[in-house]
Amino acid sequence: MSPLQLEYFRQQLLQWREDLVEESKQTIENLKDEVRDVGDEAERATRETENSLELRTRDRYRKLISKIDSTLKRVDSGDYGYCVDTGEEIGLDRLSARLTAERTLDAQERWEHLQKQMGD
Repeated sequence: MSPLQLEYFRQQLLQWREDLVEESKQTIENLKDEVRDVGDEAERATRETENSLELRTRDRYRKLISKIDSTLKRVDSGDYGYCVDTGEEIGLDRLSARLTAERTLDAQERWEHLQKQMGD
């Protein structure tokens, strides 16, 4: 992968991370600004369900931000774009589709199959 391509992926990862952090901040603000005194129980239940979904989404973002940070470390170390299992180069199309890809498509399928077998 050329240095220009590597920088492109770094910028994409940084932008994605920034977007997720901003959305997480917005979630916190929404929860803070929400009026808590709701007289109607149905309305309160609806709000609690919405809050629960917001918090789950925020937790997903937290995990994704962690994965992006890990990927950025791989960019800095020179390991980005190479399969963690085989050492083969990961195709640019795969990296474009999944910026945090750590495996080639074949290696990912083998890994998922192995995980499924271990879980059964």
